[in-house]
Amino acid sequence: MGMADIAEVLWRDFLKHNPHNPQWPDRDRFVLSNGHGSMLIYSLLHLTGYELSMDDLRQFRQLHSKTPGHPEYGYAPGIETTTGPLGQGITNAVGMALAEKVLAAQFNRPGHDIVDHYTYTFLGDGCLMEGISHEACSLAGTLGLGKLIAFYDDNGISIDGDVEGWFTDNTVQRFEAYRWHVIDQVDGHDAAAVKAAIEAAQAVTDRPTLIVCKTIIGFGSPNKQGSESCHGAPLGIDEIAAAREQLGWHYPPFEIPDDVYAAWSAVEQGAAAEADWQQRFAAYAQAYPELAAEFTRRMAGELPADFAQQADAYIAQLQAEPAAIASRKASQNALNAYGPLLPELLGGSADLAGSNLTLWSGSQGISATDASGNYIYYGVREFGMSAIMNGIALHGGFTPYGATFLMFMEYARNAVRMAALMKQQSIFVYTHDSIGLGEDGPTHQPIEQLASLRMTPQLSTWRPCDQVESAVAWKYALMHKDGPTALIFSRQNLAQQERTPEQVKAIERGGYILFDSTEQPDVILIATGSEVALAMTAAKRIAGDGVAVRVVSMPSTDVFEQQEPAYREQVLPAQVTKRIAIEASIADYWYKYVGLNGRIIGMRTFGESAPAEQLFEHFGFTVEQVIATAKELLAE
Repeated sequence: MGMADIAEVLWRDFLKHNPHNPQWPDRDRFVLSNGHGSMLIYSLLHLTGYELSMDDLRQFRQLHSKTPGHPEYGYAPGIETTTGPLGQGITNAVGMALAEKVLAAQFNRPGHDIVDHYTYTFLGDGCLMEGISHEACSLAGTLGLGKLIAFYDDNGISIDGDVEGWFTDNTVQRFEAYRWHVIDQVDGHDAAAVKAAIEAAQAVTDRPTLIVCKTIIGFGSPNKQGSESCHGAPLGIDEIAAAREQLGWHYPPFEIPDDVYAAWSAVEQGAAAEADWQQRFAAYAQAYPELAAEFTRRMAGELPADFAQQADAYIAQLQAEPAAIASRKASQNALNAYGPLLPELLGGSADLAGSNLTLWSGSQGISATDASGNYIYYGVREFGMSAIMNGIALHGGFTPYGATFLMFMEYARNAVRMAALMKQQSIFVYTHDSIGLGEDGPTHQPIEQLASLRMTPQLSTWRPCDQVESAVAWKYALMHKDGPTALIFSRQNLAQQERTPEQVKAIERGGYILFDSTEQPDVILIATGSEVALAMTAAKRIAGDGVAVRVVSMPSTDVFEQQEPAYREQVLPAQVTKRIAIEASIADYWYKYVGLNGRIIGMRTFGESAPAEQLFEHFGFTVEQVIATAKELLAE
């Protein structure tokens, strides 16, 4: 209710959109970062002509409705992103605005501006109190995102009451320090003032704009407006009646007169705007046919037709030319192989490019003055980076990847979850994957992070054991369009494993038989990443003692679990209950594979600061420990 007057001006006088084609590439993006006010955006979508009926509005917050308590991507047309956790909406909006700027720099040509739209976002005190807003808005200012316009709902109220008790930041000075254009003291209930502010914001093209709107929360509610009592709770029947009287709205509930619908409808205007763009795009396609075809492919989220074939050829070449390198280096090599094939790749790192090895030979940095590149220097902003990546993915035209140490996934955890919730193709690259990073100590050594990622629905997690599995993991991530992927890479060198062509192909199944001493094993060793080489060495010694042993490499448990039951039974026969899982990560995750009768060589404490080889020996990741564990298990 407090931002409704601002929304009326924006949506009726400025927003470029087509309700009958919510995916029109050059539409303006609108993000309600303070998503607890979701009924506002549902009302706007309904009034302007989207397929969101009055019955849908009646089903607000009900099971299977299009109108959940916070805007959810994919539920209703016109919802650009899921805005639940405060601060992520504004950060997604930064990603969308960044995508618009880069896409325009890559595709626009003199006289042909086929990418030219704004990203508008509403946000409140809660978004600004969340630390992620600092990360995102700071970077937005540095990159000069002039097509980003944010409206700050400065109503002075949050759930606990008057924010003066806990939020006294000088928001104007804060955003000016970020290099934003700030328009202060705008009466959010004065249409003329809001319109003038938007026009002033659009006139500044080299900086994002924050419009500080003074508003009254619950505006129109005579007894509750201006207080926290109308923040997240229904007004109640009596107060709703009083509000309707004060606002002069005398129609029955859920009834809107035809003349109001006619005044709000954006159907004809939106269709005309898109038709004009289509005409301009046709002229662009005539002048630049290859660019037009590339733009169409990328906005459709399609890979080049021969990508899988070229990736398979690269993977086969790697298997034929063994190299003992760190999987983070193998990741960089994969980027060098796949990058030239995929101009939609938009990479980055949270100030660790030299460690994550995310820069490849074709990487070109993006700046405020030149956005035509394909690499973003995110700075030390793991959380912001990850949510910005989600905004880029949602915008379309790019496949974003971003990197940090696996340990610092913890800073970004909620944005990773949001990528999975929205099924967006964000590729999260995590290096320094275990105690193997060594001397930096337990603060930097991930223990429980792998299990956390693996247990996240709709997120695919890969921990490859050598350069071949690393290349397959990247291929999967680039082809997996229905959700995010986490790629987990080592700091230390990893020995390459011998494989038949059939085994190379089987990597794509997430888990496969890497070694068998006989067709019917007595004991199965399951390992991932750097521990696969350990399992292989131990298995060969165990087999030398006449024991039937199998090694299963399991780079991706979630992909393995998606395989048909017959394949999973072939790899892990139910009758073979003597199993040992080996991974330098939290042990408890692996009980689902080894059962109560199996054994796990894993971590049950945090790490220590020491050279990697000393740590592996200290925590029991040795050939001798694997052999001893196998003998003990077989003797039972």
